Amino acid sequence: MMVPEIDVNEGMDKPFEQVSKPWRFPAPTSYALTNATVIDTLKGVSIKGYTVLTQNGFIENVVPNGGFDSTKYKVVDCTGKFLSPGLFDFHVHMIAVQGETGLRDTLRLPQNVMLMRVGAHSRAMIERGFTTIRDCGGMEHYIADAINDNIIIGPRAFFCGKAISQTGGHADLRDNNLPGQAFDSCECHLSNLGVVADGPDACIKAARENFRRGASFIKIMSGGGVASPADQIEHVQYSDAEIKAIVEVAENYNSFVTAHAYTPRSIKKCVANGVKGFEHGNLIDAECAQLLVKNDCYVCPTLVTYKALASDQFSAFLPPSSKAKNAIVLKKGMEALVITKKYGVKICFGSDLLGNLTAYQSNEFAIRAKVLNPVEILQSATITPASIMKAGDVIGQLAKGFYADILVLDSNPLEDITVLDKPEKHLLSVFKNGLVYHTKWAEIKSDVPSTIAC
Repeated sequence: MMVPEIDVNEGMDKPFEQVSKPWRFPAPTSYALTNATVIDTLKGVSIKGYTVLTQNGFIENVVPNGGFDSTKYKVVDCTGKFLSPGLFDFHVHMIAVQGETGLRDTLRLPQNVMLMRVGAHSRAMIERGFTTIRDCGGMEHYIADAINDNIIIGPRAFFCGKAISQTGGHADLRDNNLPGQAFDSCECHLSNLGVVADGPDACIKAARENFRRGASFIKIMSGGGVASPADQIEHVQYSDAEIKAIVEVAENYNSFVTAHAYTPRSIKKCVANGVKGFEHGNLIDAECAQLLVKNDCYVCPTLVTYKALASDQFSAFLPPSSKAKNAIVLKKGMEALVITKKYGVKICFGSDLLGNLTAYQSNEFAIRAKVLNPVEILQSATITPASIMKAGDVIGQLAKGFYADILVLDSNPLEDITVLDKPEKHLLSVFKNGLVYHTKWAEIKSDVPSTIAC
């Protein structure tokens, strides 16, 4: 019997792009979302009688109803619905995934375990309407790349890499019962949100390393925090020389530095050395607020995290020492929001929730509604953070040339911003880059593949 030859090309007919990336999404559908009320985040008004047209992942135009060729689009009648730009959470930690019951286990999770969970963590965010996030410590480029490639589902991400902390600072999460020598390893097996660097030279190297690995900004820890075991809220961290060194690196990369800071003393020190952003700011005073305005700095309050940490549901999450610190910043947080509003400080929307607490990401809207009006709150979650990240020409508005990041809602957030606190009730569909990542409305079908193509 003759041995048959194998034709190496026989049956090799699957498209290469399907073989190489079986997770690929389809090309975006061109939509005409007509008869909706469109939320104009720039002017802070809702407008009727217009149609939003999408093409190739962008908003092609916003035109009066009937002012388009309906044969070129999938027409969806949005009568009674409200179209809003996708939301931007300016302070998250993607590596602080859900699944653990306590703070330490959440922040010291083995990296391989975190990577098995981050997809679920990420997907939940986009299903709450957040189409863009800014990670403020821990996220690496490969997670952002996986999101961009649709290997995992989630919001587009800006990230700082590892938050930079001094020894004993807010990102130094080592057990303070042990000497530093006990931790003389790279700890690269852990999903750490920060890196320890002392002295200008080490700080320069840490900042450059973050940029080398794809960071778009730098975050430093310039004061004590709730989660860190070895400091107090009132502690000031980093010297002038260290802060200046990091700021210079960021400026050389046409970027900026943001700082974890609660107290006026910490904030003033950072402003004097060129820092442009401030995370939390719960103990801010009038003088400090005016200083931020004068220097065109922003603040990103994260009130929901302190509320969640103080709740009965998460009573076991923090150790006793952290509970005491959380009580301090919780009490002052709303007062800080009043002060920043009074003096016109640039405010961004942030949640900063860790692990299981992330389920309450949207509750920040309801908390801020006690002080701010709906326009102020929605702008803090759209156009303001987009502008700071130099993406104000493509993110945060429903306007020609912007990414087709669109939320379809059954209620108007400019009349009641708390509808964004209940996405499971009011959020019907979520578009990102013109693709439908989440929908429970029969008129719009999901683009997320239900099966792998090969």
